[in-house]
Amino acid sequence: MVHEVQVDRVLDLHCFAPRDVSSIVAGYLCAAAATGLREVRFIHGRGTGVQRSIVQATVKRHPGVQEF
Repeated sequence: MVHEVQVDRVLDLHCFAPRDVSSIVAGYLCAAAATGLREVRFIHGRGTGVQRSIVQATVKRHPGVQEF
């Protein structure tokens, strides 16, 4: 499934299925860097921590991320 999102400083992940979160976060990080953003924020919500874990794992292994 293809998702189009506006690249801004904040991305709310509530509306995305957990199976799509990793690719959305990775693509968003690349797009944000291409537009010159040096810092972004992901809103992953509350609950069991599924999306938080996916976001953290994706960000941790992304080559363009210096720290999170």
